[in-house]
Amino acid sequence: MNNIQKLMVPEPDPHFFLSEDVIESMNRIGLLSERHPVNVLIAGKQGCGKSSLARQFAARNNRPLATFQIGMLSEPGQLFGEHALKDGETYYRKFLFPEAIQTEGCVIHLEEINRPEHPKALNMLFSVLSESRHIFTDELGHIQVADKVVFFATLNEGDEFVGTEMLDAALRDRFYVTLLDYLPREVETRVLVLKTGIDEKDALTIVNVANQLRDNTREPIIVSTRHTLMIAEMVSVGASIEKAFSIGLQISLDMLESVLLSLHVESKKRIGAYHGRNYLRY
Repeated sequence: MNNIQKLMVPEPDPHFFLSEDVIESMNRIGLLSERHPVNVLIAGKQGCGKSSLARQFAARNNRPLATFQIGMLSEPGQLFGEHALKDGETYYRKFLFPEAIQTEGCVIHLEEINRPEHPKALNMLFSVLSESRHIFTDELGHIQVADKVVFFATLNEGDEFVGTEMLDAALRDRFYVTLLDYLPREVETRVLVLKTGIDEKDALTIVNVANQLRDNTREPIIVSTRHTLMIAEMVSVGASIEKAFSIGLQISLDMLESVLLSLHVESKKRIGAYHGRNYLRY
């Protein structure tokens, strides 16, 4: 952990898409936070936009954002600070977390909340996430969570996870839960076109290949939207789709050729109206 990060409002992403129901949920979270601090757990597959959602909520609502890597925690209190040595003297160095939770309207992102190095490292979060919203430490005294603070916790979810069951039940009960998934094919294709400038045909091919790899029942490969954007950027500067996938995912050209062949054999997939949930810019 460190105390170098500054509290700043992040830049909005004009091409960040969410389903209409998630947007409505985030709007309600904003309204609730006007009454009291709110906790939101964002669960979903790796690379489906969980961290981006926390960042864009802050940007959209003009709030400062502070992100903390929970996976680095090995003991209780580590978020708040540490004892350090300077000029032969021991002193307590305060980290950013206590400042963030005392900053009105701050959005606090607890990244990978299900991956602390030691389960007891989360114990001191119980108090700040509870109804009382305060904690006492010997080094810092009484700390009260400021008004309008929103805690976003993100949780990687996949075949090896079952929803939020990996979290302690008492901790899980303190959160509203929102589930995210990969974008629908049509929406992800549009995002690649908007963000990288590649043509729609190449964007659709990238998304179709990505979905084939994601849905492979024998050896599924995680292909996040971050990955497809990296691949599209490589294509935008002249790389072939095969080469861009090989560089971006480090998979063999033989596997890629097999996937591309299967896509060619299938009836050609065209972009059409998406008949599922409505996705909008957030």
